[in-house]
Order: sequence, then structure tokens, then C-alpha cells
Amino acid sequence: MVRMSNVTPVVIAVLVAELMPAAAFGFAEERVARAVARLPLAMRVALPALLVVPYVVIAATQRIFRWQWFALYALLPVLMAWLLAQATVADPDQRGTWRDALILLTLGLAVDLRWLDVAWPAGLRGLNNLLLVDAGLYGFLAIRRLTGTGFDFHLHWSDWKTGLRELLFFAPAVLVLGLALGFLHAHSNVPAMGKAALEWAGIFVFVAVPEELFFRAWVQNLLERRVGRRAALVIASVLFGLSHFNKRSAHFNWRYVLLATIAGIFYGRAWRERRRVPASAITHSCVDWLWSWWF
Repeated sequence: MVRMSNVTPVVIAVLVAELMPAAAFGFAEERVARAVARLPLAMRVALPALLVVPYVVIAATQRIFRWQWFALYALLPVLMAWLLAQATVADPDQRGTWRDALILLTLGLAVDLRWLDVAWPAGLRGLNNLLLVDAGLYGFLAIRRLTGTGFDFHLHWSDWKTGLRELLFFAPAVLVLGLALGFLHAHSNVPAMGKAALEWAGIFVFVAVPEELFFRAWVQNLLERRVGRRAALVIASVLFGLSHFNKRSAHFNWRYVLLATIAGIFYGRAWRERRRVPASAITHSCVDWLWSWWF
């Protein structure tokens, strides 16, 4: 989980501002997409340049502003929107094009390899990740109008049922394998109820939802249209596992990759049952939450 430090009123204001686009798409995707569609094409493509504002505010107040980062954060979302506008015309059946793949590869590597972390003050790289999520949401949901993502914050009982069921299926296998590999180390830790609830909510919003949006709603969703449900599930899960290669280790952490790949299978199953990001995010949040307290 990405934790932020050096939190000030300005940082909180920027965080809220960065959460607003995700909330808008999560609660009113169709209305937002229709509103964007009414704009002239040039304006639709140029609009996400506004995502540079969070960087400007943080960099200016922290006195680390650099024009090269300003240019990147202003132009990258515009370039993404332009490519996805082209993809909409070239691929009306939404089977996926090289443009979709290029954008997903860029976003994934930028976050996983921390390409842009140096643009932000220590302890605030999470704001960069949220900014990239906003750029992706705008491009794929407002411009590309990608269907079947299931990015919806109206939680249903079926989301909990599916998410917790996949957790129960996954837990025995990962416990046995994780303990056998020496990756998991059980310890006693009984958190206060309020702290535990806040921790779960933080994981859900800042870790599970962004990762499930990327790997399930975008990657697995597009792969299904090319290679089918089973192959898409496996490929997306392997990619999810590989994204953890540098977590908690200075070298290739193959144990983490293996367990994350297996976890990805169950997260992907939860998402594809009703094509709902909340369902897989619930499984994901519970796994990370349990691990943080007892392993």
C-alpha cells in the first residue's frame, strides 16, 4: 500500500481534487461520458491537460517545480486522449489496438518502475499514481468509451458475495504455499476495530480499485476480445504477478510474483463473473488487509 507522509492542508486539497474524477466516473460514468462527447473533438482531446494542476500546486508549494515535468503532465494525458480517439475510429468493435496496448504499457511501467516519482516530494508519490489513474479513466471511459469495465462505485450485495467467495477459495492455497515458501510469516496482531476498518478502506480506495481497474477492467477486458476468457484471465494474472517483481526486495522477488499471479486468477474470476471492479477489489482488499495484520 502506498502511504503518504508530509500531509498538509494543500496536500489534502490536491488529494480530494484527484479523487473527484474517479468519483465522477464511478458514480455517473454515462453522464460524464455524454457530457464530454458533446464537446468539439479538439476540446475533448485537450481537456485532460488540466490534470497538470495537481503537479503545479504541489511542486510550487514545495518549491520543486520543473518545466519538464509540467510539460509531461500536461501533454501525456492529451496524447493518451488523442491516441484513444483514433482507436475509437479505427476499432469500433473495441477488440483492442496497438494504441490501447501502448497506453497500458506506458501507464503500467510508469507506476511499477516509478519513472515519475522524482517529480514529487518524498512521501507523496501516491498523488502521481492517482493522477495517472485519472488520465486513464478519462481516456478509456470518456474518449474510448470502453464497454464492460465494471468501474462502478454503486456497491451491490453480489459484489460482496462474489468478492468474499473468491477470498475463501484463494486463502487456503495461498496460506499453504506462502508458508511453505517462507514468504508468509504468521504473527499475532489484533488491531482495534476502528483502525482496522480505516486500513481496509484505505487499501480498497488507493490500492485495490486502481490495480483492479488497470489489470481487470482494462487489460483483461481487452484481452478477452482477442484471446478469449480463459487465456485473458491467465495472461492478465501473469502480468499482475510480474508487476510485483520489485516489491519488498532489491532483486527479482519470484515468490511474490508467483503468489501475486495466483491471487490475480481469483481477482480476475471475481471481476469477470459480473464484470464488476468492486467485486475483485473486495477480494483484493481483504487479501492485502489480512496480510498487513497477520502476515
